[in-house]
Amino acid sequence: MFPRQMYNPDEFKNTEKEGKVIGFQFDMKIQYYRGITLSIIRNIEVTVDGVEYPREAVRFTVNGETFSLEEMRTVITNRWLFGQYATVTVLTEGGLKKGKHHIKCTQTIAPSYMPCILVNAGEYDFEI
Repeated sequence: MFPRQMYNPDEFKNTEKEGKVIGFQFDMKIQYYRGITLSIIRNIEVTVDGVEYPREAVRFTVNGETFSLEEMRTVITNRWLFGQYATVTVLTEGGLKKGKHHIKCTQTIAPSYMPCILVNAGEYDFEI
């Protein structure tokens, strides 16, 4: 898919908890032709302005539930539907500075009925 269609341009923002900026978040769609259970998502890699964030810092929210990437490996009752935005939150103290940024996000998906792992990336320029 095209990156412009992957990201919701209006949902890039810093994340606050108890008045303190604890990271940043963005909304994106699945880069696959159908909906999937969360258990087949192997990784979501996030790089902003050349900084690659660790897997442990990534949280994934869909249908009102939030998971770490490791927790998602066992989630078979929650589906990410085609065309649905999910929120990715990256925990990093202070979030992102106000201004323009460049993101590259890579989704790695391993459907059980396919002999290969699917890796799809999208890049986008955004502003906070």
